[in-house]
Amino acid sequence: MMKQTILFLSAFLFLISCKKEKIKESLPPQTEISQKIDELYKLYGNSNDALYNQPFSDRLFSPELKKALEASVNASKADMERMRKSDHPDEKPLLFEGSVFSSLYEGFSGYKIKSIKINPSGTSADAFVELEYTMSPPTIKWTDTVHVINSGQGWKIDNISFDSIGNSKDLKSSLKDFTQNAQ
Repeated sequence: MMKQTILFLSAFLFLISCKKEKIKESLPPQTEISQKIDELYKLYGNSNDALYNQPFSDRLFSPELKKALEASVNASKADMERMRKSDHPDEKPLLFEGSVFSSLYEGFSGYKIKSIKINPSGTSADAFVELEYTMSPPTIKWTDTVHVINSGQGWKIDNISFDSIGNSKDLKSSLKDFTQNAQ
């Protein structure tokens, strides 16, 4: 009797876990895109420490953006090491300063996704994200556009077009410039 109960319970738990996985896989695109943007801003929004201290996720970033992020961080780390070993170790190495993933150097104190437009083929989308900075007056609001792609393995962040308040056009361009300056 006990074996049958354990067997039944095991089968029941297995079926429930399969059902949960299917629910997760069948999220509407807007929901999945929103979750990716939330993950981006929660992990990397308020500090550049995350850039240096954790690997970039294949689940969150497109292969091209992940490669650009890794190249930039590796260039920065190499410059830190070069400075440490130089005759002038007190000089400042090339570091990520300011917010990497938003238009405003100071970063943001809040954000909300205003809208998501998925292209007709379903392979890419643009999410318009309103960000705000309220840490010192006046409050600043702007809109960045997060570009995501769907290559069949889920939605992934591919680039961010920055608002005109920023100094860079987009994330990939700023990473490329950063990496070139480090070399």
